Amino acid sequence: MTWQGWLQIAFLTAAVVALVRPFGGYMTRVFTGEKVWLSPVLRPLENAFYAVAGVHAKQEQGWKSYALAMLAINFAGFLLLYAILRLQNVLPLNPQGFAGVSEHLAFNTAVSFVTNTNWQSYGGESTLSNFSQMAGLAVQNFLSAATGIVLAVAFIRAFARSRANEIGNFWVDFTRCNLYVLLPVSVVFALFLVWQGIPQTLAGSITAHTLEGADQHIALGPVASQVAIKMFGTNGGGFFNANAAHPFENPTALSNMAQMISIFAIGAALTNVFGRMVGDQRQGWAILAVMGALFLAGVGFCYWAETQPNPHLTAVGVDPAGGNMEGKEVRFGLANSALFAVITTDASCGAVNAMHSSFSALGGMIPLINIQLGEIIVGGVGSGLYGMLLYVILAIFVAGLMVGRTPEYLGKKIEGREMRLTMLALLCIPFAINGMTALASALPALRAPTDSAATGAGPLNAGPHGFTEILYAYSSAAGNNGSAFAGLTANAPFWNFTLGLTMLLGRFAMIVPMLAVAGSLAAKQKIPPSSGTFPTHGPLFIGLVVGVILIMGGLTYFPALTLGPIAEQFESLRGHLF
Repeated sequence: MTWQGWLQIAFLTAAVVALVRPFGGYMTRVFTGEKVWLSPVLRPLENAFYAVAGVHAKQEQGWKSYALAMLAINFAGFLLLYAILRLQNVLPLNPQGFAGVSEHLAFNTAVSFVTNTNWQSYGGESTLSNFSQMAGLAVQNFLSAATGIVLAVAFIRAFARSRANEIGNFWVDFTRCNLYVLLPVSVVFALFLVWQGIPQTLAGSITAHTLEGADQHIALGPVASQVAIKMFGTNGGGFFNANAAHPFENPTALSNMAQMISIFAIGAALTNVFGRMVGDQRQGWAILAVMGALFLAGVGFCYWAETQPNPHLTAVGVDPAGGNMEGKEVRFGLANSALFAVITTDASCGAVNAMHSSFSALGGMIPLINIQLGEIIVGGVGSGLYGMLLYVILAIFVAGLMVGRTPEYLGKKIEGREMRLTMLALLCIPFAINGMTALASALPALRAPTDSAATGAGPLNAGPHGFTEILYAYSSAAGNNGSAFAGLTANAPFWNFTLGLTMLLGRFAMIVPMLAVAGSLAAKQKIPPSSGTFPTHGPLFIGLVVGVILIMGGLTYFPALTLGPIAEQFESLRGHLF
């Protein structure tokens, strides 16, 4: 580890914290319907959308209507994207002449982008046309990100309101999120990325004549616009197969730092939106402190693990002073590779600038744990905050049991109905991860390094590393992250369908009970604090929430981690490779 590496980590942390208050204030004004500096330009367009769609902007919805509207727009998005992918060969802007995508891959990809997972069982530059990238994937990048943000806002209203039957209007929240938040930041960021050297063109490729006399076809396309929203929307799907390790997606050190900041920007600022809307900004800062503590612990451990000497190189007399540079871009080095890996898995982003399968066993375990905790450490846009608030409810309930008082948070009593729904929402992700991993690991045809000689699909490695490849894939799918351990070839019917099902469970099986919790809390009367009220903005509360998160995560996933990265670490020290 070097002081330069720690300085970069400190700079990123400071930059994200500096954005929290101004960005949070802006989003609060947007979602409360106040005038912002873009209102003179965008308000007429916003009202035109409502008029065409027949939406009454001042008419709010209960949690069931809000959930149905959310499910409807996402189902429509799935059908549209599936059709685009299947009919790619007859649609315009296909300069490469790519064929339509197979049924199972189209299903997996459509589910992936609708659920904000952006898992890719294919190489983007060799599979999808410019039309599919722009009208299909990029559009869903906006819609899925907006879905997560407005769900978080609806959950916030549940804590802010008293004796209310409504939690907002989904169509209004959804429209404002896209118009006032996602589109402006994406346009500005895309222009910055073009300045940094990222292509933005409808050309399919450019031909370079090499010194050997051969022709090399270099893929191009509308890359900058897709990278902008994939980062701010924590989508993560790469235009190119190498994702943010590709020089056309991440050309400079400045673009690398800017992309990492953008991944955290909206998710961190939503904590401030929470504090403002409930009338106490200290509550938002306390939640951000929980996220920050877990983030710094993860990045510190991952950075340390990647700087340790590789025992296999040491055994043959190779100088290990440089740490583990396997699978990493020399342009970014160890600190930025570890930092990017932790950020992209703390958020539900999935973009990568290094190959996680090439990390050391312990270094690769940290991104895996980040995903398995539900990506609540800043998290995906919106999903990180409502996931964290579910853990806060659980922590408050535990605290109430310990002191013998009825648990309450921000004046709302936490009772049996809320706890049952909270546990249902929190347990759906480990159920999907552990269940699907057990299924894939138990099938005899899938235990071998490849599940079929015909497809070449399945884990690349045997032993604990191969198990980790499977575990990481289903963790990434259930957590709606989308990053891969880079060793599992998943473009086969079994993997595409089971991963797609896991994505759906990880997204919507959590959202629906979460909205039910929101509806229940919104209907409760707010109780003024008393001398016995547990303060929820101090160090004790922060420590309690961190402890509950770690204990629940350890009880749920430690056995699987023992079979995977922990076993690999011990075997690595004994000189065994997988």
